[in-house]
Amino acid sequence: MGLRIDVDTLRGTRHGVPCLFEILKSRGIRASFFFSVGPDNMGRHLWRLVRPRFLLKMIRSNAASLYGWDILLRGVFWPGPMIGEKCGEIMRQAGKDGHEVGVHAWDHHKWQAKLDRMTPMQIRTEIDLSMHGLTKILGFEPSCSASAGWRCNEAVLDIKEAYSMQYHSDCRGEGIFRPVVSGITLTPQIPVTLPTYDELIGRKGVSDANYNDVLLDQVQTGKLNVLTIHAEVEGMAKSGLFEYFLDEAAGRGITFAPLGDLLPDVASIPRGRIADAELGGRDGLVCVQAAQ
Repeated sequence: MGLRIDVDTLRGTRHGVPCLFEILKSRGIRASFFFSVGPDNMGRHLWRLVRPRFLLKMIRSNAASLYGWDILLRGVFWPGPMIGEKCGEIMRQAGKDGHEVGVHAWDHHKWQAKLDRMTPMQIRTEIDLSMHGLTKILGFEPSCSASAGWRCNEAVLDIKEAYSMQYHSDCRGEGIFRPVVSGITLTPQIPVTLPTYDELIGRKGVSDANYNDVLLDQVQTGKLNVLTIHAEVEGMAKSGLFEYFLDEAAGRGITFAPLGDLLPDVASIPRGRIADAELGGRDGLVCVQAAQ
C-alpha cells in the first residue's frame, strides 16, 4: 500500500509530523510526506459553514475536537504564520529518516477554495512559490507533488511540467496513469484509491470502533492501493487509531511504501485524463481519474 501523508497546517507540521515519525520508525515504515510551506490560513474554511455538506462534514468528524481551535481559527482574523519558516527542520528530518518528501501547497486554503477562479498566471505563481519554498528548505528540488484537497485541472498539470518531477498525486482514481492534455502525454499520476478518515467517519455506521476494519476491507489484492492520512488527524487526535491500523494491516500481510516506489517503467504506464467529480463524504468537487 502506498502511504501518503498530507501536512496542511503549522500545528500539523509542528506536532503531528514528529509523532508520525516515531510511529513509522518503530515499525520500519517509509512514507511520502507532502508539505504545505506558505501561510497557514486554514481557519478561513470556516466561511464554508454556510454550505450544508461542509457543515455536515464538520459535525460528523467533531472537527473542534479532531483538529483543535488553533487550526480551525488560524488565519481568520489575522494573517496566517509561514509554515516553512517555522518548521523547516522538521521537513528536512523527513528526508533524513528515509521518507519521500514532496510539495503540497503554498497556501493550502487558497488553492483548495479558489483554484477554479485562478488565472493560469495565478496558478503558476502558487506552484512556483511552493516549489521554490520547499527547495530552499530541503536544499534540493522535490521530485513529487500532491495538489491540496485533490483540486486540480489541466492548467495545473501543464504548468507543473516546467518542473522535472518523477510523479504527481493530484487526483483520486484506481490506477497509475499518464494524463494527456492537448495531445501531449504528461508526468505520471499516482491517484489515491482509498477514502480518508473524514470521508468515512460518521457515515453508514462507521465509528472509531470499526473504522480500521472498514478501511482495510477496501484494500484490493493485486490492484493499486494508496491511502492518504493527515498529520492533523492521524498524527494528533487519532494517532492511537492509526497505530492500531498499521498493526492490523500487518496482521493481514499488508506492507507500506512511499508512492514513488509504486511506479512501474514509464513506458508501461497507460494514458488517461482527469475530470471533476463529487466524492462521498467530501464537500465540493475533486479531481478524479477518467477514461481516455
